[in-house]
Amino acid sequence: MTSGTDTPASRLVTEAVRAALDRVSASSSDLPFAVALSGGLDSTVLLDAAVRCAGASRVVALHVHHGLSPNADAWSAHCEAFADSLGVRFAARNVDVVRANGESLEAAARDARYRALDQLCDEHGAAALWLAHHADDQAETVLLQLLRGAGVAGLAAMAPERIDGTMSVPRVRPLLKLLRAQLEHYAHERDLNWIDDESNVDTRYARNALRHDVLPVLAVHFPGFRDALARTASHAASAQRLLDELARIDFGGAREEESALKLDAVLTLNDERATNLLRYWMRSRGLPAASTARIADVLRQLRDAHAARDGHALRIDHAGHCLREYRGSIFWEQGESADPADLDEGSNAPKMAVELQWRGDEVWRLPQWRGSFVFEHCAATDTDAIAESVLRSAPLQARSRAGGERMKLSADTPGRTLKNLFQERGVPAWKRDVPLLFIGETLLFVPLIGVNRDALTTRDADASRRIVWRPDLLIA
Repeated sequence: MTSGTDTPASRLVTEAVRAALDRVSASSSDLPFAVALSGGLDSTVLLDAAVRCAGASRVVALHVHHGLSPNADAWSAHCEAFADSLGVRFAARNVDVVRANGESLEAAARDARYRALDQLCDEHGAAALWLAHHADDQAETVLLQLLRGAGVAGLAAMAPERIDGTMSVPRVRPLLKLLRAQLEHYAHERDLNWIDDESNVDTRYARNALRHDVLPVLAVHFPGFRDALARTASHAASAQRLLDELARIDFGGAREEESALKLDAVLTLNDERATNLLRYWMRSRGLPAASTARIADVLRQLRDAHAARDGHALRIDHAGHCLREYRGSIFWEQGESADPADLDEGSNAPKMAVELQWRGDEVWRLPQWRGSFVFEHCAATDTDAIAESVLRSAPLQARSRAGGERMKLSADTPGRTLKNLFQERGVPAWKRDVPLLFIGETLLFVPLIGVNRDALTTRDADASRRIVWRPDLLIA
């Protein structure tokens, strides 16, 4: 590679990279950062400049193998060889690109790529993910969003740095103000080699059509269009920050426990503010954005359910989650859209009972209920302690609710139905589809309620366990 005095093109790139390094907080100034390396011109330039400015020891190169091109294996090998020539750690991840209904191949590949990059950042302890987007990319993105009728969040396009609940580390774009032509000058002066993705010339893809058919014409008639579109993105980003600030105010007034919202508080807002609040809430929960039509439909269903006082029947599916209402609050619950609504007593199709002969097991995995019973060691004096001798005395059995089950929460109180106990604790109806744990034919433990005192006729002094129900999302 060429060495010696920096040229103007080289200085433009290295100054942009050093500026990004200067913005790194003191707490992460010694931590490694990752560069997403596709092998194309842009990421090749970024990785080379990052090593020159920060040193190879602080950089890890990450590559995602989509398998969409017959050349994908060769690209991965090229990236590994380039990283090795710079003395940089390299990691790659193969992904399967699965398209949801109506989703474009570009969008599906992008989502798969970012998920893989976030996972790799976690595995390698990277404090940030650097991406090689430049000013031409930004102009294309703003135009695409305009043509799609996007709101201000879409027009804000790509931020120089971004972190939110959907990503594991900040995403940094040091080259966002530089033109692709400037990166080409740098690459030629540094004698860098890069690969060209054959799909980049396929104008069936919207971005490629803009790049090859539209932007060259704009450049002739409006030479400063890139700067103008960058200003549009900046203005939109400022407007979005104000909308987010308003949403945070409304969120504070409507928020309940566990990231729920009070339905009355949402519906007292006008449609514009309610829509803004719902978008902000979904984004804070890590959910993908919904279209304007979809948000309007959500608001309509919320108003209809509230007017009919029939929130129990409300179920709005979105991106593998469903919006539900219980006692005047709305919640996002994880669950596939094909899952049946969890209605009241005995309305779900019962799951097949499963049995365990307990022999000191720490965890009993129950895939049907998407969770596990965990048997934790505890003192015999613990309020919820169950002697190991009791657990061994008969087979344990996990069953669905059949309706009418009763239990005692203390020895000196009468038995009560599970339905009453769930209602007393404010457990939403759709959370009640949990496995009941029997020992022999006696109900022993109910998740979200506790131990049935009728099953504990004596309190032995031997080793004891506390039973805990852990949904899959919480199991280690």
